[in-house]
Amino acid sequence: MSLQSVRAFFAERAPEIEVVETPTSSATVALAAEAHGVETGQIAKTISLRVGDKVLLVVAGGNARIDNRKFREVFGGKARMLEADQVLELTSHPIGGVCPFGLPSPLPVYCDVSLRAYAEVVPAAGATNAAVRIGVEHLAKLVGAEWCDVCQDASARAEAAE
Repeated sequence: MSLQSVRAFFAERAPEIEVVETPTSSATVALAAEAHGVETGQIAKTISLRVGDKVLLVVAGGNARIDNRKFREVFGGKARMLEADQVLELTSHPIGGVCPFGLPSPLPVYCDVSLRAYAEVVPAAGATNAAVRIGVEHLAKLVGAEWCDVCQDASARAEAAE
């Protein structure tokens, strides 16, 4: 049902965007990047989080990680990942196919600035083998997202690892 809700979302709001199904799984950032022929940073992963009793979605670049300090500064509390069954219940999307499109009920959506490194990104589309190619600003506008800066800088992480 999740893939259908995403298709319905795009049919209504952005019919020019095609949902692409791949023959293989794209459930992880690495698999999705390989399946769609893009860099891992261009995969727009959707992270389902809870802060206190508030549930929210953060869409970030595939190579980005939540920075706990930045997250607390922006949202006023510690980020807690939702369990797989909670994610499915709240988004209707399975882990590996979670996206901010076609949600059964509205959830606050935030786009991390890590996405702005690319003009176009590839978020999942409600199934572990489905995605869309979409402009970053168009994605944010379609889902009513607010921009935030809650991820570690990928280049700073790479330098720290050396």
